[in-house]
Formats: sequence, structure tokens, C-alpha cells
Amino acid sequence: MIDAKSLLDRFLGTPGPGAQPPAPGHSPAQPPSAWTNPGGASGGGLADMARQALQRAGSGGGGGLGNLGGFAGGAAAGGLLGMLLGGKGKRRGGGGLLSHGGAAVLGALAHRAWQNWQAGQAPASAPVATPQDAASVDARFLPGATPAAGGEAFELALIRAMIGAARADGHIDAEERARIFAQVEKAGLDAEAKAFVFDALEAPIGVSEVAAAAQTQEQASEIYLVSRLAMDPDHPAERAYLEALAHRLKLPPGLVQHLDRQADAAPAA
Repeated sequence: MIDAKSLLDRFLGTPGPGAQPPAPGHSPAQPPSAWTNPGGASGGGLADMARQALQRAGSGGGGGLGNLGGFAGGAAAGGLLGMLLGGKGKRRGGGGLLSHGGAAVLGALAHRAWQNWQAGQAPASAPVATPQDAASVDARFLPGATPAAGGEAFELALIRAMIGAARADGHIDAEERARIFAQVEKAGLDAEAKAFVFDALEAPIGVSEVAAAAQTQEQASEIYLVSRLAMDPDHPAERAYLEALAHRLKLPPGLVQHLDRQADAAPAA
């Protein structure tokens, strides 16, 4: 059986159990952060660890809610998704803190958007997710909380959503597909996980199929958010895809604006 959570984390950039350890004398590409260890013993607790995480993500100081470096505002720069997006020159260098926490941080982003929407805040000035949010995210927003509508692990539906969004502008040609396949072969996935990824890359994935996986508003929010993180919303084809997806997911326009806010709030790393 596919370890769906691990595979989703690999797409988002968090090293999975099959990843090769760093060579002696080399530091890991993604040091521990407050997103994955909010109660860590090093430093002065959550606040200090959060500041360290923001600094590592290229926040430029200040410590404010908007200084989240590369946490959002673009697709994950590392991981398997980064390979899918390699040819998109306009895409901002996202990843950052998202790649520290994988699925749990994705849930924190969606939960914060939902909370801001419920509170009636203006999207343009609403607070963005923090390490505290990741530590206290509502369980309903964790990708593994509820299966997708078809019964499969919801994490797999999120991966299909990312692949569908990444292909929305038709940029993945035969040469790029071959390059991606070669990199997936080296990613340390087991045979079943590789087969799932290869099938998803080859199969047509439309808006209707992506949206049909959601059976709750929480799941709909995460499908939209992960799709939004996997594309350049300034590209006309991708903007049209997002608008169609939000409609099929039956997301209220105000909630969509708050989900966009979570993706856009941070400057590029």
C-alpha cells in the first residue's frame, strides 16, 4: 500500500524515508524548523524557532506576519513538484517553510484562510499562517483526516491536483516528461508509489476529476490551495483553470480570496 502522507510530503519537498542522507561534512538542505518541531529544545522555544525559520527562509527581518519568506507565494521549490515546475520561468521561488512541514503546513494554510473568512476579515489585510497555526491546526484540515470522495487517501487526490494544475498551461512536453520520469526513478520511491506518479503524469487530469475528490469544504479548500501553489496565477490559462476549479469545488468567493491571500502573502525567497 502506498504511504500517501510520505508521498505528498515528497511532492512538497519534505525528505521522505527513502531519501539519501547528506554526505559527511554536508549540511541537510532543509534544517529543522519551528514548522516541524514547534516545541524543540534548541533556542528559546517557539518564538525563537519561528524567527530562525523565517530567517532561513529569507524573510529579510522584521518578524511580522507577512515576512514568511518562501513559505507560500509560489509552488514548492524542492521535491517532486519542483521538477514538474522547472520549466516555468515566471514562477516565484516558493517552497521554503512549506517544504519544512509538508502536509501539516498545507493544512495550517488552509485552516488560517478558513478562520479569517469565518471572522469576516478583509482578505488583503488578513493575517497569514504562522508556526503557531501549524502546531494547533484543526484536525479537519490535516490531509489525512478524511478519505477523498472516492475512498482513496486524500493525500493522493492532492497530488493529482498538483499535477493537473502544473499541466494547466500545457508546458510539459515529451522531453520534460522523460526528464521528470528519470528524476522520479531516482527519488527513492517504492514500486507502487512510482507507478502512481507515472500514471498520474500520463493520464489526463481535468478540473472535474480534481474537484470530484472533495467531500468536505475543508478538502475543497486544500485542493484549491495546493493547485494555487502549483501554478502561476498571472498566466491566463492557469487563472482560467483556477476559476473553473473554485466553481466546481463550490467554494464561496470570499473563501477563495482568503486562500489566495495565504498563497500570495509572502515575498519570494
